[in-house]
Amino acid sequence: MIIELGHYALVLALATALVQAILPIAGARLGDRALMELASSAALVCALLVAFSFAVLTFAYVTSDFSVRNVWENSHSLKPLIYKISGVWGNHEGSMLLWLLILVFFSALVALFGRNLPETLKATVLAVQAWIAAAFALFILLTSNPFARLIPAPGEGKDLNPVLQDVGLAIHPPLLYLGYVGFSVCFSFAIAALIEGRIDAAWARWVRPWTLAAWIFLTAGIAMGSYWAYYELGWGGWWFWDPVENASFMPWLAGTALLHSALVMEKREALKIWTVLLAIMTFSLSLLGTFLVRSGVLTSVHAFATDPTRGIFILAILVVFIGGAFSLFALRASRLKSGGLFAPISREGALVLNNLILTTAAATVLTGTLYPLVLEALTGEKISVGAPFFNMTFGLLMLPLLCAVPFGPLLAWKRGDLTGAAQRLFVAAAVGLLVAAAYYYAMNGGPVIALLGIALGVYLIVGALTDLILRSGIGKAAGSVAWKRLSGLPRSAFGTALAHAGLGVTLIGIVAVTGFETETVVEMKPGMTVDAGGYTLRFDGMRPGRGPNYTEETGHFTVSRGGVAVTEISSSKRLYTARRMPTTEAGIRTFGLSQLYVSLGDQMTDGGIVVRVWWKPLILCIWGGALVMMAGGVVSLSDRRLRVGAPTRARRAARLALGAAE
Repeated sequence: MIIELGHYALVLALATALVQAILPIAGARLGDRALMELASSAALVCALLVAFSFAVLTFAYVTSDFSVRNVWENSHSLKPLIYKISGVWGNHEGSMLLWLLILVFFSALVALFGRNLPETLKATVLAVQAWIAAAFALFILLTSNPFARLIPAPGEGKDLNPVLQDVGLAIHPPLLYLGYVGFSVCFSFAIAALIEGRIDAAWARWVRPWTLAAWIFLTAGIAMGSYWAYYELGWGGWWFWDPVENASFMPWLAGTALLHSALVMEKREALKIWTVLLAIMTFSLSLLGTFLVRSGVLTSVHAFATDPTRGIFILAILVVFIGGAFSLFALRASRLKSGGLFAPISREGALVLNNLILTTAAATVLTGTLYPLVLEALTGEKISVGAPFFNMTFGLLMLPLLCAVPFGPLLAWKRGDLTGAAQRLFVAAAVGLLVAAAYYYAMNGGPVIALLGIALGVYLIVGALTDLILRSGIGKAAGSVAWKRLSGLPRSAFGTALAHAGLGVTLIGIVAVTGFETETVVEMKPGMTVDAGGYTLRFDGMRPGRGPNYTEETGHFTVSRGGVAVTEISSSKRLYTARRMPTTEAGIRTFGLSQLYVSLGDQMTDGGIVVRVWWKPLILCIWGGALVMMAGGVVSLSDRRLRVGAPTRARRAARLALGAAE
């Protein structure tokens, strides 16, 4: 019975979303406050209904209720509890329900924390959110019902895809969806601005916290997904330019541009039309990513859907929302005032350059991702666009942006001094070159281009600190004065510095592992050794093992340096009994910021086994930099100025009364 209640709750959520989509926006047009206030109540009710529906599906997984088709297809009674829970979204139906849950969660947040918003704007924003929720609720109910029953109920489930039975799956999709769906709020604000025909600095201030929150979550989701693929798939790579990876990376690039564009609009009331367009583009790319993953047009470990009906339905959603949004933009953008002017050499100019490069990069990734699909649809010819294309085009685009990033905070608004900023960054460039030279010496040579990349990464880090040093007067003012100035800086200044420094840390990791990693593939028998990264690995042999729902053969290795054993590494090959599907579990040991990575291959007839050993220098900088960028976003989000919107009606009335008294 409880399963049916979860289904009915989803139907009621659809009905509530339709009410939220129609009545409040009518109230905004008619000036009816009662209808406009209905938006907040409906958003909260819809969120509770979807949350209940999701909780029911989770209960079915935890209790192994195989009378539910979705549970039977993706779970097993012997599966550990954490994988039963994560299995809820480890399939198409459950993942779409999670998508909807996060969407209505953000709508509820707007309803709760948008009290300072003008009534008509808030009602319109929540109505747009409700149209999106209604579309996806209808999609789930008609094509992807997670509560469909099986009669009679099977005695055991088919189990979840073994590759997805990892703690990374419990973290990666929710974080990614929080980023994907978080941009829907920015989209709704943009549509509301176009409908009302009014946009100003206050609008940018309202939008920026939602953009920043979505960007933080999407950064976390991409980083977690990268690390999960790195240690779980056993390929030794951290990024493959997989179309599904690209589907999450494109909205991240557009969202980063939107963050910087909204900043210009808030400070200078410039780039208004462009900021609205970016808000539409960012969520459009999120919807496109949903289509690529859920439509069945791609074959990937991330892609669950194979039913063409689902693909057509999602394509229709894309056409309606993306096509409708851009059509509305074309009709209404001319009514928006363009905003203030600024010199090309200024902080605004630097942020415009940032926007141009990021959007061009997103377009490049979009072209490389969609071109094979379009070509196959038109001609039937199958081609693949691989890493060489993306590395060349994307890398060349990013180079001038990375060089320009430290300049932005050092340039003045409206009109800046490029020469003065370059002089202030001289020390950062010198430190970068010195660190690169030291690394070249420590590694006994290496690719020159990789060393220049490391120098650029250090330059980004020191350049980010330079802004804080100059603004606080460190080295010029007395220590107490400098400290007082530093502690008095807005949190957004520290957040910006952290985000830019994190970008430098990630760049160092990417360049180091790309230019200096070593890979050894060798057939080993017990007692044999192999060298990697200054360490010696001795193969001790294979040992059988058993998990809750799998059997495994584990290879054990002793790691020594200078003849002294320092640690052990174990790598295994598993066979999941329900699906009879093998997986490779890599053995990884961390040394500082570098790692030894061991993966087992095929067993040979003579008793040996193929072993792949990678030495990956500074690879943890890739994900460590992402953590630093996320920390920068959190610090910026905690800035009180990002949480202050338009004054409430009570405050506005008090100010008017005070003005009249004076």
